[in-house]
Parts: sequence; structure tokens; C-alpha cells
Amino acid sequence: MFFIPRRFVLLTQIVVLMVVFTVSVNFLFYDRSPPSAATTAPLKNAEKAEVVPKIEDIKAVKPKELEKAAFVALVRNTDLFGMRKTIREIEDRFNRDYHYPYIFLNDVPFTEEFKAGVRELASSEVQFGLVEGDAWSYPDWIDQEEARRRRNTADYMHAKSESYRFMCRFQSGFVFRHHLLKDLEYYWRIEPDVNYFCDFQYDPFKFMKENNKIYGFIMAPEEYMATVPTLWNTTVKFMEQNPSMVPQRNLLNYVKNSEGTYNGCHFWSNFEIVKLDFYRSKEYMDYFNFLDKSGGFFYERWGDAPVHTIAVAMFLEKSQVHYFSDVGYYHPAMGYCPENSDVKSKCICDPKKYRGSSHKCIRDWKALEQS
Repeated sequence: MFFIPRRFVLLTQIVVLMVVFTVSVNFLFYDRSPPSAATTAPLKNAEKAEVVPKIEDIKAVKPKELEKAAFVALVRNTDLFGMRKTIREIEDRFNRDYHYPYIFLNDVPFTEEFKAGVRELASSEVQFGLVEGDAWSYPDWIDQEEARRRRNTADYMHAKSESYRFMCRFQSGFVFRHHLLKDLEYYWRIEPDVNYFCDFQYDPFKFMKENNKIYGFIMAPEEYMATVPTLWNTTVKFMEQNPSMVPQRNLLNYVKNSEGTYNGCHFWSNFEIVKLDFYRSKEYMDYFNFLDKSGGFFYERWGDAPVHTIAVAMFLEKSQVHYFSDVGYYHPAMGYCPENSDVKSKCICDPKKYRGSSHKCIRDWKALEQS
């Protein structure tokens, strides 16, 4: 006969008792019966499991208290992938939390490929518009042969380009009048192939409104003076003919040198956030029309950036203009990275590499702010 040792029997009994105890505890604390209505009610202060939203869910969210604002871009169909890059940057850094709409404008119809390509990345409504008629053509008073002759003899960036001149004129006096922008109070101009280096900690549109800001910028380089040889003299003539339009508390000293002529400083308009009532105002429109009649957009190569900047200097006060020093930004050829320690932790750029804040015109603006 085979005898089982008493110690082994005792050990087996202990193991069985432990298993029974564990099973009993599980049934006590984890009731497997269907939950009642009472148990399905949300608990106060209960932690919710993190859920990664799908893009469809993000687009379905209706944000609260958005301003009447949009991102606006004048682009070509060939800019698709550069524009997708920009949208991805904007969504990751800011718009995934707000869902402001996008408006894309083109002088030819957008392709279905372009439309689908940008819609895939945008978390909000996207609209497409055509630029045509007077907004993208020669006015009647322009001598096109003379304009062509001057283009062919000029020697500077975009000197030979007719379309670049159409673009500068459109951005100077027409974009804010396009029917897709008619209900907007603010616009944020965007362009292809740009980087936004820092997470936004606030809504720039709301900041502009709550602080009574009219024009916002990031970078301010100096203009190629060969492109605007008569812009300042034309502006002086406008001011002489319309002295009542220029308030005493203006910013003209910011754009003038010691000789009293244009110093070339201009807010780089590939990034600008603007209250559109400014561009739609009688003062600005009278100024634009005066410039347009002079022919400088075609006989020279007046850019929208110096036009906007000189208008800001003429018609606005210092408190109405904002330098977005906490926004890291790169546009091909130039970039800016915040140096403030409170902001740098939210950025992926090296301030030593992007020295946009060291430009003379930025230093002059900082000095003006402190005066």
C-alpha cells in the first residue's frame, strides 16, 4: 500500500484554501451582474480614461466663443504639399484646439487634388475662392508696354515676374474685399512651407480683440530699396493732400531715417494677423487707391509688406500694434525663435540659430515700445 506523507497532505490543503479565498474575494469586489441605472451614473471627481480622438470626431466638435476669423492663403495648385506642411504645423501647434476655418484663394480654379489634399489635414471648414477681374489684372491707366520694358530691365528678386506684381497688388488692396472674407473680423495670413516652432498658449484672435490690437506681426526685415524707389515720395504726396487723415500720434518715425525718407523697415506680411476693418477703412482704401493710380505696383515692384507697414505707421498708434514675440516662426530665408524662458519650453527651435529678433527694424520696434 502507498502512503502519502502527512506534510504533503497539509500543504495541499493550504493551497486549496488559498484558491477558494481568492475566488471569493473576486466575486465580492467585482460583481459580474449587469449594472443598474444607479451604478452607471457618473461619479464625481472620477478619473476618465484618456481617449485618442479620431479626426472625424475632432471635426465634429463645435468650439465655443471663436472670433469671426480665419486663416487665409493666396496659393497655386502647385503649392499643395507646401500648404499641407503649413496646415499640419498650424493644426499641431494651435488649431486642433480651436478649429478656425481656412480660406484658400487662387487666380485659377483649384484642382480636386488640391482641395482633397488640404481638407484631409484641416480640422475645420475649408473654402476655396477664385481671384479674377480687376483684382488680378492691369488697371486701365497702366501702360503695359512700359511696364514690360521696366520689368525686363530691372535687376532684383522677382524683377521679371508679372504674376508677382499682380500678387503684391492683390494682397495690398483686394484680398480683404474678396466675398469669402466679407463676414470676417480678423484674418491670419498663411503661406506654404512655413514652420511654427511653439505651442500656442492662447488664441491670438481673441488676444487681438480683448486688447484692442489692430495689426500683429513677428518679423520686420528691411526692404530691397530698388523695388520701391518712389513709394515714399508718393506717400508724402498723399499725406500732403490728406493731412486730416494722419493722426498726430502716429508711428511714422518708425519707418523714417534721419533724413526723413523711408528706411526700408517693414512688417513681413507672410505672417500677419489683422483686424480687417483697418484695411476696409476709408483711410486705408484712399491710400491704396492713391498708390495704385501712381502705377508703382507695375512700373516698379512695390510689395504689400511695405505698403501695409507704411499704412500702419500713418494711421495707427503704438498701442494698436502687437509684436508676437512669443511665436516661433520660419518662412524660407528667415526665422525667429523666442528667447523668453517661459516660452522656450514650448518650442522646438534654437534661439541661437534663428535670429529674427536681432534685425535692426525689430530693435527699433522694441525701442519704440519702451518709449
